[in-house]
Amino acid sequence: MVGLSQADQTWVCVTWSLEVELATKPLQPTSTGRTFTLQPRPSASPAKLAYRSLFLSYASLMPASGLETVIGLYGETLEVPCNNGAAKPDDLFITKWKYDKDGAPGDLLAKKKDQDVAVLANDEYRGRVSMAENSSLLLSAAKLSDEKTFTCMMVVGTDIREYPVNVLIHKSPSGLEISEEAEELEIGKLTKLGQCTAQDANPAANITWFKNKKPLVADGKGILIHASVQVNPVTGLSTTSSTLEYSAGKEDTDAQFTCGTQHTVGTEQLSSPVTFTITYPTEKISLQVISEDPLIEGDNVTLKCEADGNPAPTSFNFHIKGEVVKMEDSNTYTLTDVTRDSSGEYKCSLVDDAELEASKNITVNYLDINLSPSGKILKSAGEAVALILQVDASGKPKVSWTKDNAKIDKQPKFNKVTYSDSGRYECEVTMGLLSRKASIELVVEGAPVIRQLSKLRGEDDQHEVLICEAEGSPKPTVSWSINGTSPDESPFINGQITHKITVVPNVNLTVSCTVYNELGQDTRAINVSSLFEEVRMDKQDQSDDSEQTKLVVGVVVGLLLATVIIGVAYWLYMKKSKQGSWKTGETENGSSEEEKKLEEKVEENSQKAEV
Repeated sequence: MVGLSQADQTWVCVTWSLEVELATKPLQPTSTGRTFTLQPRPSASPAKLAYRSLFLSYASLMPASGLETVIGLYGETLEVPCNNGAAKPDDLFITKWKYDKDGAPGDLLAKKKDQDVAVLANDEYRGRVSMAENSSLLLSAAKLSDEKTFTCMMVVGTDIREYPVNVLIHKSPSGLEISEEAEELEIGKLTKLGQCTAQDANPAANITWFKNKKPLVADGKGILIHASVQVNPVTGLSTTSSTLEYSAGKEDTDAQFTCGTQHTVGTEQLSSPVTFTITYPTEKISLQVISEDPLIEGDNVTLKCEADGNPAPTSFNFHIKGEVVKMEDSNTYTLTDVTRDSSGEYKCSLVDDAELEASKNITVNYLDINLSPSGKILKSAGEAVALILQVDASGKPKVSWTKDNAKIDKQPKFNKVTYSDSGRYECEVTMGLLSRKASIELVVEGAPVIRQLSKLRGEDDQHEVLICEAEGSPKPTVSWSINGTSPDESPFINGQITHKITVVPNVNLTVSCTVYNELGQDTRAINVSSLFEEVRMDKQDQSDDSEQTKLVVGVVVGLLLATVIIGVAYWLYMKKSKQGSWKTGETENGSSEEEKKLEEKVEENSQKAEV
């Protein structure tokens, strides 16, 4: 045992003794490993012991079905559990870790109960292996060469149990990037867009291409994807390369392309997005008119020609009122100080393809109005005024009228002006956002005329109110032939004015009202009786009325008495007549007729008496 320490030599001797002893017992496999029962047989010969020792070595190398698999991360410490991490048995005597080494077991560690762990490895694992408290194997700086089967052997009581574990080492890509990018993509042409590389992975990474975060699937036409894998001979790690060939369309302008991979360990990785210039020829152009709204005379107008090609054309032809103007390195042309004559059709086209053109109609809006007559107009009452409004517009206008800022329904007509027609008339003509105004101030003049002169007894019967109503313009001045009190003048509206004074006449008077202005004057008179004379006459009237009443009563009483006397006389007459007829033999018919005549006279007298 040259090269081993004393402790290692002791553990080798112990292990050899165990294996020799195991050679005398039958093999009993379990679901998690293999179990061997120790039953001493002192009568065994040395030859049999040697044969059984070889058998034991062979049995320990037999593969077990359903091996537990542990995946470790490249470069990190790997923990390989013994018996799937189950608790250690109380009668555990020895724990040993080993691995398959070129068809033979390679010892790594061994630990006897109540003793320290002994490192048995003398190869690359020496210094990398250790044993955890729960008997797990700890393997530092995991690498791809560690992908093998490690076996935990435990001596429990009289049994020896083995728990093999299959170890796999995984590593996510160390980098993901797009290289060999295309300078531009021509529409409809299959072009190599770029190459995505996922470096140093195990197992090899699978790469997916994305456009605007949606995966691209190869279709053999517009999308071709080629993948390849290279293995590093030193580390054993794999580098995957994926090349995307793509046929772009207009919709791919500003599209973001990325590549990504989802490895068995770690999170999904995505490359930085890349965009490409999509080139395609011009198929359509448009003409844009840039101006104020509304466009009116004196404004500037900019014509802007735009094409859908990429790269876009830099020079254009502008068709201005029958003339072609070529604009180099510019897609705009400006019309300055436009007039109504500038209205019409304008075009632009490509310099190298005149058939590709666009056009726009431009309308320069204008609105002109003329009101005749205008300004301040003086007219005499009864004259006519012909008001004419002329409108010249590029569209259909709307006309509205006001008089002294109050809206009126229609344009005024003045066949015979009156004082009430005086005022400021304004018309407003609008067309869209355009607006024009014109006005006339009509002043109707005339000499004043008194329309009515009247008087009104005061409520207290102690005074008279004289009222003079006149019209004329300019405003007339009102004067009275006597001095009154409490003068009251109404506002001068529509050429009309009313003036009132209060008088207390002691004698009968004739009062005159005079109105005048710079154009003439008018005077009227009214008789005003003395209030005292009127009171005396009222008393006399009352006395006459009393005497007349007495006379009527006397007449009525006399008539009533006459009626009564006639009635009595009539009764006596009838009585005598009846007696005479009996004597003379006259008929009653004649008496009846006389009786009717008398009744009619009585009735007539009665009616006179009532009157």
